[in-house]
Amino acid sequence: MRILLAVASRHQGTWEIGEVLAQRLRDHGHEVDQRAPEDVATVADHDAVVLGSAVYTAHWLPAARDLADRCAEELRARPVWTFSSGLATQPANSANSPLEIAALRERIGARTHRSFRGRLDRSVLTFTERAIIAGGRAREGDHRDMAAVAAWADTIADALAAEPAAPRRSVGACRA
Repeated sequence: MRILLAVASRHQGTWEIGEVLAQRLRDHGHEVDQRAPEDVATVADHDAVVLGSAVYTAHWLPAARDLADRCAEELRARPVWTFSSGLATQPANSANSPLEIAALRERIGARTHRSFRGRLDRSVLTFTERAIIAGGRAREGDHRDMAAVAAWADTIADALAAEPAAPRRSVGACRA
């Protein structure tokens, strides 16, 4: 299957989580296109989608939310999984706005949402980001569990293996 892996990342930590997902899905025999959400015009050429974002101030990055809004109809027509990467010292699900993620999942028909711990390198943050992080008492370092990321990719691959082969469904292009 051809999988679109769209990842919104500000400082590459979430992008690297995407790279682990992509490699593991490739190991299962899938073709994976990893792209930034702003570089996705359509999902019509893909059989399944994994959409992820870093979490800042309890929200997904605008590019990921925009892709979900622009392509909601196309996304609902295929298997979709979502993930977040949040503050380095707590799972992203406690940093995410749970209502926002639930609404997004419903809008695009995502099967599941997975939250992963993130990476914090204060040296690459803007002044505003450092101020927000200070308020959250986040601990510097790489707290990502790449084994958990790979295991989640395995569950996606298993779900796709159980899917009946279906032709790609194009329901129209994503909105501009």
